[in-house]
Amino acid sequence: MALHTKAYSDFVRELRSARELAGMTQGQLADKLGETQSFVSKFERGERRLDVVELIHICRAMGISPAKFVARVERRLHGQAGQD
Repeated sequence: MALHTKAYSDFVRELRSARELAGMTQGQLADKLGETQSFVSKFERGERRLDVVELIHICRAMGISPAKFVARVERRLHGQAGQD
């Protein structure tokens, strides 16, 4: 899958939204991950793809169940965003 698809854009939008709903800045998330703010910024802008292990760590750092996050992304991809 290409880096710049609509589906991947939807994924990173949902990831950014989840961070904001968790009340975290990019810097705070980066600190929890032991990474730089630039790391978070790059994946939120879609400049860097995430693997599944990274996604799990990011979700846990935000206090979100990885399974629930993936379900939210799936709903967004199928045009049903906002139904929890």
